Amino acid sequence: MKLNGKTILITGGGSGIGLEAAKQFLEVGAKVIITGRSQSKLDAAKKAYPAFTVIKSDAGNEDDANALFEKVKALGGIDILYNNAGVGVPPKNLGIANDGHLKGAAYEMEVNYLGVVRLNNLFMEMLKSRKESAIINTTSILSIVPSMIEATYSASKTALAFYTKSLREHLKILNANVKVFELLPPLVDTDMVADRDDKKISPEKLVKALINGLVKDQYTIRVGDSKIIYMLNRFFPKLAFGLINPKKINADLKS
Repeated sequence: MKLNGKTILITGGGSGIGLEAAKQFLEVGAKVIITGRSQSKLDAAKKAYPAFTVIKSDAGNEDDANALFEKVKALGGIDILYNNAGVGVPPKNLGIANDGHLKGAAYEMEVNYLGVVRLNNLFMEMLKSRKESAIINTTSILSIVPSMIEATYSASKTALAFYTKSLREHLKILNANVKVFELLPPLVDTDMVADRDDKKISPEKLVKALINGLVKDQYTIRVGDSKIIYMLNRFFPKLAFGLINPKKINADLKS
C-alpha cells in the first residue's frame, strides 16, 4: 500500500502509540489527523508538530463519533482510518463478581470494540470512494491468549479480532478497495502500563513494524512476542497460556 500523499485519521493520537504513529506517518509523507479525549495532549502534539490536524473526540462516545465524521468530511475526507484508541481498566478494579468488574468490562467493550465498529460504519462509504484506502484495527497479543488479570480487556480485543477478520473478507466479496489490517502488539511501553515491570517494546519499534506491514500489504501484523505466542499457541497452547499467565499471577489473584 502506498502511504505517501494519503490522509490518515488516528484515534487516540495525543500520546503513546497513537502519537508515535502520527509522527512516523508524517515522515513517510502522509497527512495526519489525530483525535483524543485530552485537549491539552492534542495541543501539545500540535505545538510540536504543526502539520497535524487535531480534533478532540472520545472514541467511545456516539455523539463525538458523529461530530468527528462531519468535521473530517468538511476537511476533505480520509484514505486511512487507524483505530488506535483503546482502554484497559486496572486489574485491581476488576475483581470477579463486583460492580466495578462489570462497569470496567462495559467501558472496555464500548471503546475497544463498539467504538471501532461505529467509526468504521461512519467512514465506510468515504473509504470505499477512494482509489486505495484502509482500515487499521489494533487488537492485542491478548486476543491470541487471554490474561487472567485482564480477562475483560482480552475479551474486548478478541471480539475486535474476529470482527476484523470478518470485515476483511466481507469487503473482499464486495470487491471494495478498502484494505483491512490487524495490528497485534505485545506489551508496549506507554503510560497505560507504566507501573508494570514486564517485558515491553517501544512505541517506535511497534509503529515501524506497522508501517512496514502496510507497505507490504501484510494484513495481519504481529509484532515482537505476539509472533512467538501465536506460534506457540498453535502447537503448545498450555505453554503459551503459562507464558501470558505466569505462576505469580495466581498469587496476585488470591491476595
